[in-house]
Amino acid sequence: MSAAFAGMIAGMALAFAGYFGGFGAFLLVAALGAVGYAVGRWIEGGGRAQDLRDLYGRGRR
Repeated sequence: MSAAFAGMIAGMALAFAGYFGGFGAFLLVAALGAVGYAVGRWIEGGGRAQDLRDLYGRGRR
């Protein structure tokens, strides 16, 4: 999937959320989209679930 197509889909999702759900829904969809994008990029870069466990494990000590 090209970046332009993915951007179009994200824009359409934000437009529907803004139109039908208002500004709060727009912000929620935008925030969850950003989190999904970050996780996808991290996984593509070779991230592992163990890395997250180690990160949170260090924060609790």
